[in-house]
Amino acid sequence: MTIEIFFSYAHQDEDLMDQVRRQLVVFERTQRITKWHDRRIPPGIEWKKQIDLRLNKAKIILLFVSPDFLDSKYCYEIEGQKALKRHRSGVARVIPVILRPCAWEESPFGELQALPKDARPITEWDNLDRVCLDVARGIMIVADE
Repeated sequence: MTIEIFFSYAHQDEDLMDQVRRQLVVFERTQRITKWHDRRIPPGIEWKKQIDLRLNKAKIILLFVSPDFLDSKYCYEIEGQKALKRHRSGVARVIPVILRPCAWEESPFGELQALPKDARPITEWDNLDRVCLDVARGIMIVADE
């Protein structure tokens, strides 16, 4: 069974999100997962409806947390709250992925176990490929459960 993963991120963090996304490509090619983010919305489609549809369908929801994510009303209040509601009801798993230093622990997502290891922001690691691969492997542990 293929697991759908929803990516919630602030567009200012797209490059960092893409680093993690690329480490998941091999798992998508082997049909273990499918990845979805808003850049996959085709022209002419009502984007809010498409995001809601995919968010409600996903079994894993990644919150790519940064100061920009916390600042984004849409990421924090809309996608984040819907994600937590689905997490608490047991129909999806929410995983915060800490991209850059921020006070994410004070947010409603602060109660969740985050990636990378010890919730150390991705930008604080010496080897970007290595930490993004570790994040991808952590996500796949959840996908395989």
